[in-house]
Amino acid sequence: MSAYEEGSMDISEHQRTWNGFVKLVQWGIISCVALLVFMAIFLV
Repeated sequence: MSAYEEGSMDISEHQRTWNGFVKLVQWGIISCVALLVFMAIFLV
């Protein structure tokens, strides 16, 4: 077993996954806001 080296892990895949998650959340929030705006315009 090799010795532990702090900060030696490759986190590129983790960063790519996190960035995808953040992008998905942003699109979800934008979609919800757009839906509420359209409902306020057309249903009231």
